[in-house]
Formats: sequence, C-alpha cells, structure tokens
Amino acid sequence: MQATLATTAHLARPGRPVVVARTLAELTGPTGGVVELPVRLMWSSERTFDLAEPDDLLWLYENVLRETTRADDLRALIDGRTLRRVWRRLNLPRGVRSAWESRHRGLRTA
Repeated sequence: MQATLATTAHLARPGRPVVVARTLAELTGPTGGVVELPVRLMWSSERTFDLAEPDDLLWLYENVLRETTRADDLRALIDGRTLRRVWRRLNLPRGVRSAWESRHRGLRTA
C-alpha cells in the first residue's frame, strides 16, 4: 500500500514534502510500551519514547509526521485511532497539518 506524497504546497519544511497515509486504518503502530525512533527520524541521542507518557507520545508523533519520507514509518510507528485522539494537541508545521487534514477530513473535527 502506497502513501500519498503531498504536493509541493504541503511541505514539512523547505524541500521536504509531507508523506500522508492513504487511510488511518493502515496505521497500526504500537499503542503502548517503549519505542525507539531510527536516526533518520530523530537525530538526538534521546530517541526513546514511553507511550504511557502523554508528552512522549505527542513528541514521537510530531517527529514521525514531520520527518518521515516513508509510508512504512507511518504504518510502523503511528496508530490511526491514537492519531485521531491526539490530533488537536500535536504541534505540527502548517504544511503537515494541512496535508493530513486535506486527505483525512475527519481530523479537522477530531
């Protein structure tokens, strides 16, 4: 299953198009435990996140949604139901939020 690569109007940052999952149902990442992000998504030595800690969960989702260039990262690290639940609390660049809300209109009201 391919993710949607947002148009150049939706950039995570200059030169980085946003990757958006085709469906929220395909996002089956972990909902508990400890997750370590790969260096390509988080360059800090502090790349481990405890999903039981609300701030860790938000920080993990923000980094993955902003930094990924791979649909597989979305499917492996993000849970669709959790994403919907925390969507409004995520601190995301405008391009990331716009790209996801354009594809998944239900996030606008989540």
